[in-house]
Amino acid sequence: MAKITVYVCRECGKEEDTWIGECLQCGAYNSFSKTTVERKAQHRATAGLSHSGYAGQQHHITKLNMVKMSQELRCSTGIGEFDRVLGGGLVTGSVVLIGGDPGIGKSTLLLQTATHIAKNQSVLYITGEESLSQVAMRAKRLGLPQDSLDVMAETKVERICEILAEQKTSMVILDSIQTLYTEAIPAASGSTSQIKESAAILTRLAKQRGMSLLIVGHVTKDGVLAGPRVLEHMVDCVLYFEGQSDLQYRMMRAVKNRFGAVNELSVFEMTDQGLREVINPATIFLDRYGEAVAGSVVMVSRNGVRPFLVEVQALVSETKTTPRQLILGLEHNRLTFLLTIMKEQANVDILEHNVYVNIVGGLKITETASDLAVLLACVSSLKNQPLPHDMAVFGEIGLSGEIRSVPNAQERIKEAQKNGFKTVVIPKMNQPKQPKQPKQPKQPIESMNVIAVEYLYQVLQAVFENDALVVN
Repeated sequence: MAKITVYVCRECGKEEDTWIGECLQCGAYNSFSKTTVERKAQHRATAGLSHSGYAGQQHHITKLNMVKMSQELRCSTGIGEFDRVLGGGLVTGSVVLIGGDPGIGKSTLLLQTATHIAKNQSVLYITGEESLSQVAMRAKRLGLPQDSLDVMAETKVERICEILAEQKTSMVILDSIQTLYTEAIPAASGSTSQIKESAAILTRLAKQRGMSLLIVGHVTKDGVLAGPRVLEHMVDCVLYFEGQSDLQYRMMRAVKNRFGAVNELSVFEMTDQGLREVINPATIFLDRYGEAVAGSVVMVSRNGVRPFLVEVQALVSETKTTPRQLILGLEHNRLTFLLTIMKEQANVDILEHNVYVNIVGGLKITETASDLAVLLACVSSLKNQPLPHDMAVFGEIGLSGEIRSVPNAQERIKEAQKNGFKTVVIPKMNQPKQPKQPKQPKQPIESMNVIAVEYLYQVLQAVFENDALVVN
């Protein structure tokens, strides 16, 4: 076959015949790289397989109600928090992509999962980064059983497909996608075209044979998966490992899940025996001082289907130079946005001060329900006025200073109460409804001191001018 030269976008995988500055599909600038491909290349990896798409469906058209639905079967990974982020366990025949920084614990988690499932099913662990000896030593160090798990060191996609065609395997683990290559693409391993084609072949194979496929992917310095963005579209579930490799705790977040909740968060602890689940994350994110300190506020965040109690810290200091704003765990532009609203709508100007905000535990908050907690922490630091230890807050702030409602408010309040909090500051629209019958016994949630506010200035008055909330 004749080889042709194309330009491939590193972000989305779109191909162009000539180099262009901006990708017309994803909008990325200066993202096209030159590569040589064979358009009609045939190789052994596709021998005996259908070419009707990634899911391997039939070509004929049928009515939706005539489609035979397969039962959603799940198997436990052996780690409860891993099952949670997957939506209740690993779905048979699904393709899962796990990304994270090097050394974060991806290989350790998957090796623990593989050895657990291998007790009852056929599992193949394919490594392209480590030797089989290194995998065996890790399993021994972690105290994992080694008599049931099949392992193979291979990076060639054609060879992997041949092995999978010869034996019946329930689950396959690929570590990692950046090390694989196919003969159909004359490019180096890890290139955009290689990652795209290798993932497409293996995903199609997994769908057609009904086997679960777990793929390890590395991330760039920006925290996104290395390779084309189309890789995330191919798979059923995308999980991200968060945290630092030198810290004890790791967070795993689901950014895409066709079989469960999106943005579900699970917490793990790295030990000598591998990753262990953290049942109550509040023990991590609420590691507070023995006494109340200024600039510390507890917010009730929601990740997936469950609420989290998270401590928000702020430090506001005067400066004679250009003021700096630094926020860890939240979007930087969001902080400037909130401080501007507070200046215009509540007459509290912090823009001329140095402002540092931190989410304790290395957690990344993606929801706007953190707005109220961030501003209260900043004002508390500015006034040097501590807030009560037993007070939690949540709420979104609009441009006119209104406190907007957030979803699942009742669950957030109950979570705060369960952890011993007595006061909660919430949007007025989220105020718990009063019982219709006067003689009806009070619900546990009604025993809390609920401060429902409508505007930002009302929040500041209720919190910082309320004698009952002043900490001496």
